[in-house]
Amino acid sequence: MRLNVKQTINTLINTLIKRTFFTGLICSGLTLGPVCLTAQAEDIIPLDSIVAIVNNDVITQLELRDEFREVVQKLKQKKAKLPPANVLGKQVLDRMILERIQLDLASRTGIKVDDTTLSRAINGIAAQNGLSMSEFRENLAQQGINFRRFRDEVKSQIILKRLLQRNVVNKVTISDQEIENFLFNINKQGGLEQAYHIKHILVAIPEGASPATIKKASAKADGLVKKLRSGSDFSATALAASDGQNALEGGDLGWRKAGEIPTLFSEIIAKMKVGDISQPIRSPSGYHIITLIEEKGGKTHLITQTHARHILIKTTIINDNERVILRLNQIRKRIINGEDFATMAKAHSEDTSSATRGGDLGWFKPGTMVPEFEQAMDKLQAGDISEVVQTNFGYHIIEVLGRRTHDDADELIQERARQVLKSRKVAEQTEAFYRRIRDEAFIEIRLDNS
Repeated sequence: MRLNVKQTINTLINTLIKRTFFTGLICSGLTLGPVCLTAQAEDIIPLDSIVAIVNNDVITQLELRDEFREVVQKLKQKKAKLPPANVLGKQVLDRMILERIQLDLASRTGIKVDDTTLSRAINGIAAQNGLSMSEFRENLAQQGINFRRFRDEVKSQIILKRLLQRNVVNKVTISDQEIENFLFNINKQGGLEQAYHIKHILVAIPEGASPATIKKASAKADGLVKKLRSGSDFSATALAASDGQNALEGGDLGWRKAGEIPTLFSEIIAKMKVGDISQPIRSPSGYHIITLIEEKGGKTHLITQTHARHILIKTTIINDNERVILRLNQIRKRIINGEDFATMAKAHSEDTSSATRGGDLGWFKPGTMVPEFEQAMDKLQAGDISEVVQTNFGYHIIEVLGRRTHDDADELIQERARQVLKSRKVAEQTEAFYRRIRDEAFIEIRLDNS
């Protein structure tokens, strides 16, 4: 079994900066400044040197070479068209610099990961792949992945997630008015379930840029649009020219629901046809170019709702499990023999929120109740009364009053609107956060990109 290690990490801890571990030397004949990437690189590499200073940290030639090698291997597996080595090297170095800036900020602001949390995360990765820790370590070794480096990578990604949580996610708030406006506008774009597959190029502009810098960026963006509309491959162009976080993925943003698309793009995307290339779109970050790869429409969301009622009795020191079960069975027998369920619930149920309504829980959708309750309830036909059911709340008897098929798309949209809006805001503010911390950092690049 060969693990997709990085994908597993991403799934487990929702990584913020995507990199993939691969092994093996690249016999591509490429060179990156003084970094030799031929098959003999391990033998002839000179003494390590510094290619970039980032605040109080450095990125070395060997680190850049290793990262470059991994990125090239990933791109070759995707059969992506590789840009010149110096161009790709700049993209790789830019991403490494941003990560070092974030890790430095996390360190200075006291964000740490203790050994227990780190071990739990790594154990979770092993378990997710059905492996013991010894098997997992052996699997990594077979792929040429050093366990210490793997452990450090997991630690870094947890730190990056916590940094973003503290500086962006926790600061995002959504008002009721925003939700109302969002739902009104999203319906004009095909609804919340309308989805788009998008690719993106960013020509970045630093904060406080001079008019000359802005003009140069604008001209570059216009030139890229012209090339793309003349037939240039979007992914290859993004890989070579984009300053966006997805540049090394060919600018691919993947599938995004209409509500998840940044506000800046949403109205433009809704008017585009598959294959269209947008005009440059100005934002504080720079000029954006997007293309629509595919789209798919929203659908109804049919669910089976259940109308049920119950009687709950909890155990106490005096009323142990055996007594409670006996009491509920007596109540159940009385109901089956003709006594009114609602009357019995008002007299005996310890669920104070439903007892006054005769135990009525109303109509609810799957996933609302705890699993043990729903599993017992799902076996009942309308009018049936369950055997005694145990949950973490106590012991129940349940009666199903009815079932219906319901399209809850509107309710689902209402429930999701706040989360979608928050996700959109987080994405937009994350970009601003990255731009700000990079502009505030000390960066000295010593790599010869000629």
